[in-house]
Parts: sequence; C-alpha cells; structure tokens
Amino acid sequence: MKRISLSARPTVFVMAFLVLAGLAISSYPAAAEGAHALPTPAVDGPPGQATSAVVVLAGGCFWGVQGVFQHVKGVTSAVSGYAGGDKKTAAYETVSTGRTGHAESVQVTFDPRQISYGRLLQVFFSVVHDPTELNRQGPDTGTQYRSAIFPANAEQADVAKAYIAQLDQAHAFKKAIVTKIESDRTFYPAENYHQDFLTRNPRYPYIAINDLPKIEDLKRVFPDLYRVAPILVAGGHSTK
Repeated sequence: MKRISLSARPTVFVMAFLVLAGLAISSYPAAAEGAHALPTPAVDGPPGQATSAVVVLAGGCFWGVQGVFQHVKGVTSAVSGYAGGDKKTAAYETVSTGRTGHAESVQVTFDPRQISYGRLLQVFFSVVHDPTELNRQGPDTGTQYRSAIFPANAEQADVAKAYIAQLDQAHAFKKAIVTKIESDRTFYPAENYHQDFLTRNPRYPYIAINDLPKIEDLKRVFPDLYRVAPILVAGGHSTK
C-alpha cells in the first residue's frame, strides 16, 4: 500500500483513507495466530560480560518494528534502516521498488544483562510480525517487507536457527515460518524522517491501523518487558 505524504492531511481525506485502508487490510490474510507469547527459546546466548550487543531484524514496515522495540526493557537503541543490499541503493524510494535486495530493517542495540538475544527473538516472533507471511506484512507486499534476521555473528545465527526449528516443531503457527537468516549483511540507517515515526505520528492512518496495536500486544503479552516511555533515536526517552 502506497504511504501518503504527511503534508496531505485534511480531516475528510484522513477519514476516507482510514475507511479505505480498513477495507483493504481486511482483504489480506490475517496473521496465522493472534499475538501471544510463544515458548521461550530453548537455546539462547550466554549472558557473558558484555554490556551491549546488536542484531538487525526485519518484519515488514520498519515504523512498527522500531516502535515495538523502543518499548522493550533492555533495548538501548532501535534505528530504522535497510539491510540486505548495497550501500548505493540504501534509500527509501529505491528500496520501495523491491528490486534492491534490501529489507526495511531495524538495528536493535540491547544490554544482554537485562534482556537476552533469545528473548528479543521471542518478542519478534510473538508480537512484531507474522513470520509465516512470505514477502509481505499486512497491506505491504514485496521482498523489502520480508521476514528476516541479520545476525551479528555465528552464535546469533545458530540461536535463531534453533528457535525457528523449535517453533516449527511445536507447531506454534498454522503455517511454516519463512523467516530468512541472512548473515554478513551491512545495515544502513534510514532517512531521518523515518526515525521515531510511530511516536511522532500516532494518528497517522497507517500507524493507527497497523502499528499501535502491536504496542498494545507487547504490553499485554510481555508486561514484564514493556517500557512505557520509548527510547528514541532523536535523543533519550519520550516525554509523552
């Protein structure tokens, strides 16, 4: 679905868009299951002594993915961007063609002493997106909206593979997980106007319909991990 410009926001237009968007979204396949807590990963990375670690995750439009992880305790940064393609094509309009190899992604930096990598994957698969949808999420279609994990190292890749196998074996979803594990890919931050988009534009139709429910799901499904004030790229915590 084409995202409209923020400058075009007359009340009548917005209301009409909301109605049309709701009808359009209802025609897409629903998530395999409602948001719920999936099993904790049987294999996880050891805590170690590190105070910071990074993983890049892709699960549809990066506005919502970033918004969810900004509300997760132990996450110190969540930056929207692109991964999977070349530096020269890491720009929104180019990536939107679906021909660059990039996926809209979020670089999640976290404190392993507060939250493990496996727990982040649990959130990713439980509430962020539907990992059984191939090259699509909600109203968005194309390889740039694929489900993917870009591990920082071999250990992260192994944990992700083990968790996907665990979920498939447990039939956690009605369909097989199609999430790709793509190693050795560089992450490129997105344009500034994409950063903190959910927090800055909570009434934007796409956000209200597709992404704010994910924040509520996080709060409901993982109350122990939910942080009220999101950690923002623009600096510090939200004051809302």
